Amino acid sequence: MNAVDFFLWVALPYLCLATFVVGHVWRYRRDQYGWTARSTQLLEGRLLKVGSLLFHFGILAAIGGHVLGILVPRSWTDAVGVSDANYHRVAVAAGALSGAAIVAGFSILVYRRARIGRVRATTTRSDVVLYPVLAATILFGMLATVWGTAVDRYAYRDTVSVWFRGIFTFHPHEALMANAAFIFQAHALTAWLLFAIWPFTRLVHAWSVPVAYLGRAPILYRSRRRAPALAGDTVKATVGASSVDR
Repeated sequence: MNAVDFFLWVALPYLCLATFVVGHVWRYRRDQYGWTARSTQLLEGRLLKVGSLLFHFGILAAIGGHVLGILVPRSWTDAVGVSDANYHRVAVAAGALSGAAIVAGFSILVYRRARIGRVRATTTRSDVVLYPVLAATILFGMLATVWGTAVDRYAYRDTVSVWFRGIFTFHPHEALMANAAFIFQAHALTAWLLFAIWPFTRLVHAWSVPVAYLGRAPILYRSRRRAPALAGDTVKATVGASSVDR
């Protein structure tokens, strides 16, 4: 194992994970008011609604697929009677649908930010870094899904999955990843970079689930201006004043 492979498949993942954890602590302590998605809904809502729904539902489905394909060992699915053939059918169908939703949603959001001046004006320096890394991660993930499960049926559950689980047990088995197909290597590297920059971008809003809103009392807003009198009230007031004068 050479130094490059050791850095890419052992050192880099741990560096990115450390940055992910420490970066979130730093961001929370130093920039709580900036811990948002920096919503631009007031500037444009139609494209945002469609693109955001597609992107977020696609991401949730992709996370579920990664949990099943990477974190769950092959022996577990074999134990419940899921054959390789059935697993690959589900992986291709679910991966294609979630990937299509992610690509469509992300494309709409990028188009919206690039073409609408009011939205483009809110783009930050972190967005300039985030969007290319996120796009590369999505692209390589889609290619890995199509190539690894539908075209070549690469046995990533015996290589990439074992390496990834080994990182969290401090036995990464870097040789498995060093000999893996390039498309999986590229997807893994861009994903680690995404984790590294996560705390410094708008992605931190993923951890801000508004659970407290469910039990919060309604907020009553009152205008500082007096409400204009209705036509009927004006007539009554006039008649009343005339009666008093008499």
